[in-house]
Amino acid sequence: MSWLHALKHTARSGLKVERQRLDPLVAVRAAVGLALVVGAALYLFGPAVAASSAFGAFQAALATFQRSWRTRPVLALASGASLAVTTFVGYLTGAHPALFVSLLAVWTFLAGLTWAVGPTAGMIASSNVAIMLVTVTLPTSVGAAAQHAGMIMVGGIVQAVLIVLFPVRRWGAQRDALADALAAEADYARRLRHDPVAPFDPEPLMNARSAAAITPRQARRRPAELHGARGLAERIRPVLASLADPALGVPAEGEQRARVRELLAAAGSTLDAAARAVRHGEPVTMSPAARAVLAVPKEGAVLTGPARRAESRLISLLRDVIETAQGTGTTDAGRTTPDRSPTEDTAYRTARRLALGAARRVARRPEHRADPHDHLHRPTVPGLIPVALRAMRAELRRDSPVFRHAVRVAVVAATGYAVGASLPLGHGYWAPMASVMVMRPDFSQTYSRAVARFGGTLLGVALATGLVQLTHPDTRLSAALAVGCAFLMFLLLRTGYAVTQVCVSGYVVFLLGMGGLQWTQTVPERVVLTLAGGLLAMLAYAVYPAWETPRLRTRLADWLIADGRYATAVLQRYADPAGAPRDAVREALLATREARVAWQDALERAANEPVRHRGLSRTAADDAPHALAQLARVAMLMEAHLPARDTTPVPAAAALAEALRTDVEAAARAVRERRTPRWDAFRAALDAWDAQDAAGDDKVVRKGAGLLLEALDELAHALDAEGPRPQGSAARTAA
Repeated sequence: MSWLHALKHTARSGLKVERQRLDPLVAVRAAVGLALVVGAALYLFGPAVAASSAFGAFQAALATFQRSWRTRPVLALASGASLAVTTFVGYLTGAHPALFVSLLAVWTFLAGLTWAVGPTAGMIASSNVAIMLVTVTLPTSVGAAAQHAGMIMVGGIVQAVLIVLFPVRRWGAQRDALADALAAEADYARRLRHDPVAPFDPEPLMNARSAAAITPRQARRRPAELHGARGLAERIRPVLASLADPALGVPAEGEQRARVRELLAAAGSTLDAAARAVRHGEPVTMSPAARAVLAVPKEGAVLTGPARRAESRLISLLRDVIETAQGTGTTDAGRTTPDRSPTEDTAYRTARRLALGAARRVARRPEHRADPHDHLHRPTVPGLIPVALRAMRAELRRDSPVFRHAVRVAVVAATGYAVGASLPLGHGYWAPMASVMVMRPDFSQTYSRAVARFGGTLLGVALATGLVQLTHPDTRLSAALAVGCAFLMFLLLRTGYAVTQVCVSGYVVFLLGMGGLQWTQTVPERVVLTLAGGLLAMLAYAVYPAWETPRLRTRLADWLIADGRYATAVLQRYADPAGAPRDAVREALLATREARVAWQDALERAANEPVRHRGLSRTAADDAPHALAQLARVAMLMEAHLPARDTTPVPAAAALAEALRTDVEAAARAVRERRTPRWDAFRAALDAWDAQDAAGDDKVVRKGAGLLLEALDELAHALDAEGPRPQGSAARTAA
């Protein structure tokens, strides 16, 4: 993609407005917290302190809207505390320009590195630096600076207290994540009825796993229906796939296929019912038809062999899902609804105890105890500090996109501050503030946010200026208008960055007007300096980029290694059911999902970059992921029939596992070096097994190994510029 096309694409992306579900109650709560803090500070201390406290409450509220599985009060407190420290430290050096610029560069570099911890931490840290540039200009002494920092912290505390006192759909994010995972499984089951090798996007399962990680304090308050259902959903997916796939399941037509279609339809209906119950905290309502299909037939079973075992396992898992997902009748488990009578409240508590007991019984079953990943613990905020430091230290290398982003943003912030100070304009800090807020570790977001910020700023200051001309607001009215703009921003936060910048621009105009500044002193400066900051950010990425395009082959090789380890772990379980590590398959599966998502993200970013060298041809970038997805899907089909510990080992599986491990390691190096991978060792091991013609060998392993080789051959042909694309089952799109 050329630079011209890349700029056009990012500009359209930045100015795009999306229709999203709004959360008016959450926006009202955040705006009320801001109004309380601003009003109290204005009454007690005056406009300057009120402006500082407004930034603290605003930033704390903004942090609670980020995509994070931590509790909202914790996010508000962390944001308020970090902003208070940042502001106070900044003021201590503000009187010495050279020292302040040095501190700004170091502080911004550290803020850039926090993107290694996650997007929420990166956003909070970047916003802290941007707001520090404004707040350090307000106090006039160290004591006043401490007072301002204290009021900023108060703003975070007020927002946290309001969240505790007026919760809006407590555990709502975790409920939605688990319900989305169950609904995705239901959709997958229905699609398998018509397409036995239908693809499946594991992202809902990954989100549900992230949401399931909780702190010890949260574990004591988690609703019963959120405990255990995710692990069951994880186990259902391979069983569904193994039932539907003709290669390892039942024939494509006939009586057995009809039974499989009935089971898949009933599974879809049951999982949808469980998803609705989890999302709304209601009891599960199953259809009579699904209950009839999922009844275990005592005699005259249609399915036989592996398919029969898969049928029994699916029925058992679906019953466990229903038992675990039984709702408590409220979205806030543990709270008494005010309009509930004493008798109803007793019944509610009884139902909750029964649901909690059911979840515990399911968790105590052997197949659940075998997977420790059902119980994920998230470190507390103090415990997160060493984890964050290790993640940031790991990014201190020249080829890291996060490190290059930290360097870029630090240099741009210092340069922007110097440029703003040298221009014959006031409020020179707006240039570095704009740069810090728009810069992200990847090209597309940086450029789209720069365009959106300038466009939103231009429209926002125009609207705010017109309103000022009409109303001529005094201090109190300016504060009220600022709170109104903040409410609109909180309400429309998820509709697009350009829309939020319109509201933020009006918020800043009214907030500074509250301190006595006229619009003629702020509007022209803000527009010009915002444009300068955006241009600096865009220029910095062009001069010191972190392109994803040249790393596509490395991402593909990482995905190949993850898939190979997953298939190897499955084969090792067949080779040694009693001695193979029980967690190896699960851990390898999680690594496969992460590698797949990393590839997809990298490919999406590369598609928008103005880089001609793609590292992969377009055909290879389209075909190779299909082959790797098929490789993982075959391993998943084999996982659905993993043997028990007392099962007779399959000796040939050990040779296959070792050969596959050797070939995958060599193939990953070949992919990175632009060579065609080969599978000689695995093919030889499979031929040796066929030559033995041993009786009693596991048919699942033999068929699965053949499908693995087909997927590997397709990958080799996809990466071979001169090789024709193979035809057959392995060439089909797989999950």
